[in-house]
Amino acid sequence: MSAAPQPGLSLNTATVREAWSLEQCIDGCARHAIPGISPWRDKLHEMGVARAAIAIRDAGLQVSGLCRGGMFPAADAADRLAAIEDNRRAIEEAHALGARCLVMVCGGLPQGSRDLPGARAMVRDGLAAIIEDARAAGVTIALEPLHPMTCADRSVLSTLGQALDLCDEIGPGMGVAVDVYHVWWDPQVEAQIARAGQRIAAFHTCDWLVPTTDLLLDRGMPGDGVIDIRGLREKAQAAGFDGLLEMEILSTAWWQRDPDEVLALCKERHAAFC
Repeated sequence: MSAAPQPGLSLNTATVREAWSLEQCIDGCARHAIPGISPWRDKLHEMGVARAAIAIRDAGLQVSGLCRGGMFPAADAADRLAAIEDNRRAIEEAHALGARCLVMVCGGLPQGSRDLPGARAMVRDGLAAIIEDARAAGVTIALEPLHPMTCADRSVLSTLGQALDLCDEIGPGMGVAVDVYHVWWDPQVEAQIARAGQRIAAFHTCDWLVPTTDLLLDRGMPGDGVIDIRGLREKAQAAGFDGLLEMEILSTAWWQRDPDEVLALCKERHAAFC
């Protein structure tokens, strides 16, 4: 049996975030014939949502996702409510862009807390508070589990299994974002990808370097590390994923390179390793 065909490439704008504005990213994707883009909200706000939506449409780009919503846990009720309202705004922005999904990095422990089950309950409650808004807007909420090293400060969801349990509990409109950097290590990853099926709303690529010198900002270009990206992608496709592959390289080293050089290499490595 032949391997599943490789989907097209989408640029997650975090890959060149230190050098380019969102407007420059849109232009760069068009010049390099990269068919998709996934903006981060800070850059989106700098450009303006309406202006960005027009520019993305005029460039003929697909929006593979909007990064990011989430960050629900907080020490007091006012901050939790503020997070919910911000996520409602993020849903509106994703709808305006025609994004395939709104990616959720759900948040870590509130400051000073050791109550991990309590933080996870805040995530569940926050998602329950916004899901009707997402359904009304036609925006899929894509939970992105992060590597356990980030549990304290970024995400109390560490595995696809945990994310899918929440999807099952909350119901329609929920999905997952599979970021190979965060799930490649999980001995259950293949089974959970199969379980996710068509609920896989986004697929993020990069590589895990050995050694890794910074647990947040030392991601590798595909092919420079140890992740079987293509194997995971083929399993996601077999489960029903039919979107673009979104390259997201958070790396202080790559941020220092010329962005046009980075985009050209992204295309090469996408073809060779993804």
